[in-house]
Amino acid sequence: MTATAPARPCSWAGDFQHEALLYLTDEEYLGTTVPFVTEGVAAGESVLVAVPEPRLSALRDALGDAGRHVSFADMALLGANPAHIIPLWRDFLDHRRPARSVRGIGEPIWAARGSAELVECQRHETLLNVAFAGSGTWRLLCPYDAGALDPSVVDEARRSHPVVIEHGARGANADCHPLDAMSRPFDVPLPPAPASAVSHDFTADNLSSVRRFVAGRAAALGLLPPRLDDLMLSVQEMANNSILHGGGAGVARGWSDADRVVFEVSDQGRIVDPLVGRQRPSVDIDHGRGLWTANQLCDLVQVRTFESGSVVRLHVRLDG
Repeated sequence: MTATAPARPCSWAGDFQHEALLYLTDEEYLGTTVPFVTEGVAAGESVLVAVPEPRLSALRDALGDAGRHVSFADMALLGANPAHIIPLWRDFLDHRRPARSVRGIGEPIWAARGSAELVECQRHETLLNVAFAGSGTWRLLCPYDAGALDPSVVDEARRSHPVVIEHGARGANADCHPLDAMSRPFDVPLPPAPASAVSHDFTADNLSSVRRFVAGRAAALGLLPPRLDDLMLSVQEMANNSILHGGGAGVARGWSDADRVVFEVSDQGRIVDPLVGRQRPSVDIDHGRGLWTANQLCDLVQVRTFESGSVVRLHVRLDG
């Protein structure tokens, strides 16, 4: 069982306790997560467990009767697109506070994640600190299977969690990045588009041609309605953003990648809000609606901003 002595988080963390559990065995996993949940239930807290199978069933079974007071979600389904996870936690907080305290377990990263999803999951883990800094007192425990994951993934977990639990001990993490670094625009390079990618330049004068380009190219790559319609709308939203905020022009590219169709839109603008597309837009603010829409319709959305401009890459699986 993990020691429960309070850890002193990074100075920026405030009352939000974002903790990484680096486990090696099933016994270590359950030996930490079960007491974490039962402690919350005993204290009358609202508890949400969002982990993938088979961990979800194992934890539910181990909790026994206490599990009746816990909300469960399969992270492999709700977090398939990592941009959906922060809104999940936001909704959980908003619907239970200030009446009840909250704690949760979220495991967005596992060994079977694809490389593109993994990078976006790591970005998600970093942005949790930005999204919930100053949000009040609550705890979020993020398990990592340190025995199955690449060591570089575990190292990255240390950079995004102010508190780490390892080998039965819980303590403050000196390797965690400062909050201002986490808040900067994301500039980790994307893999280059393949030579087979087809490009289409657009401006305000031919903006309507973007939908025709996407429809023709995506259909040729095997994408069918209704996912074809989802992709057309998403690319069109990104092209509209390029006209409004990206210098008045942009380039759309499309290609196939194994089991998915990928389109990207690049322009000369800069996307400075680190949480854009991961926070539900306010009814009276237009900012962020396009990326929010794309994240609801696509299986994965990758956002990057460089000195030369920005690119948004949209993934839609062929199997629907």
